[in-house]
Amino acid sequence: MFFLLSFCLCGLLMRGEAQDRATLWRGNDRGGRCHYTFTVPSPVESSCPQIGGPEVEGLKARLNLLEVLVSQLSGGDSRLPGVQQGSGARAQSELQEALNRAVGERNLLQSEKERLERELNGLQLRMEEMRRETERLRNKPCPQQTPMVPPSPTLQDRVSKRPGSGLNPMSHLMTRPSRQGDSSNLRDSAWQYGAPGFQELKAAVTEVPAPGGNEDNTGCGELLSVGEPVTHRKADNIAGKYGIWMQDPEAVSPYGPSMLWRIDAIGAEVRQMFGYEDLEQLSKGFPSKVLLLPELLESTGATLYRGSLYYQRRNSRTLIRYDLASESIAARRELPHAGFHGQFPYSWGGYTDIDLSVDENGLWAVYSTNKAKGAIVISQLDPESLGVKKSWETNIRKNSVANSFIICGKLYTVASYTSRETTINYMYDTETSQGKNLAIPFKNKYGYNSMIDYSLAQRKLFGWDNFHIVSYNVRLGRQQAN
Repeated sequence: MFFLLSFCLCGLLMRGEAQDRATLWRGNDRGGRCHYTFTVPSPVESSCPQIGGPEVEGLKARLNLLEVLVSQLSGGDSRLPGVQQGSGARAQSELQEALNRAVGERNLLQSEKERLERELNGLQLRMEEMRRETERLRNKPCPQQTPMVPPSPTLQDRVSKRPGSGLNPMSHLMTRPSRQGDSSNLRDSAWQYGAPGFQELKAAVTEVPAPGGNEDNTGCGELLSVGEPVTHRKADNIAGKYGIWMQDPEAVSPYGPSMLWRIDAIGAEVRQMFGYEDLEQLSKGFPSKVLLLPELLESTGATLYRGSLYYQRRNSRTLIRYDLASESIAARRELPHAGFHGQFPYSWGGYTDIDLSVDENGLWAVYSTNKAKGAIVISQLDPESLGVKKSWETNIRKNSVANSFIICGKLYTVASYTSRETTINYMYDTETSQGKNLAIPFKNKYGYNSMIDYSLAQRKLFGWDNFHIVSYNVRLGRQQAN
């Protein structure tokens, strides 16, 4: 190739000297290839017409281009004409930008990969911790049963009258140690007395009789005092602003007596029920069982009793008994004439029209009807069929109190759900069908108490106060002899 270009170059350079003897012609053939032709004078003609000016200039331009190409091939000057040199610079700049973008994207992908690897390592560590915790719980020996103080004869007789029952296997849960601050099965720290001063505008304040010599913590008499709230856990998200937590006083296999249950009551579909082996696991947030209720639940009025969850079906007066062992509905029945879905709630709202609870006497429903004109109605229910056995109508309006609970057949109402220092301001005794005003101090530690229920299993009050699961020790007087 180089020899051919040199030969052409030499021929062009010699053209001036041989113009009188020879002429160079160029042209394209039919295939588009360039042909150069040399002619020499014939014997007839002494010379040929000379090439015009434009052709000479074009030939010089091509000659310059050939010189540049020859220089590049021989390793000499690599400069191209201005237009080609500018195009190469732009192409090089674009290639550099593309390279920079590719490097940047590669660095981002590398960073994302490292972050995901760190998260994966964290999840693996978490899973390993949970696996070790599970193994520890499986290998943990069952706690030894310690002797308990036998219940009082009156309480034992009352509980043992249940049809088909002999000695109540849960009777040890009916007792209370005589000293204040007992931690009981929940292992709560001893509650401390706070400031005695309180103010509640809704409360009808009356004097509480001073404790006499015949009062202690083991009876089933009137409520004397409520301890400071003890916090066990704070909910993780907005669904736990208010909810329910419960313990079955007469647990049925496969769940043991220490099993605790929790339901978050905020959401379009309240159906999940979380079970925990004990209070320690509840405090850590490690459920061992999750049940999905077949019917949506309404508000915070549910309760547990004899292996079943009792609750109000959403937007209706229908009560449901859900069997935990079979995970199915065992019974359903409408509560006659009961208001529902905001007709007669507690003062805090939340569709708390029907409030179910369990005490030493069995299963109860607290609600109101149009006939009662909003006053609290108390009904004792059959735990199997959910039928009403007997009802009492009080003279206190349901929407004028924040909440209520039943202990030993006596209904107690709480004056406020937001006041940090409020009172238990009213008591109605179903045994005598009489009510009276009280002024027992009660604390809403976190300022929004949406659930207060008596736990027969612990003989404590369970509460749900503004995302917080709390409990209260209670002190009862001895039941008076008839």
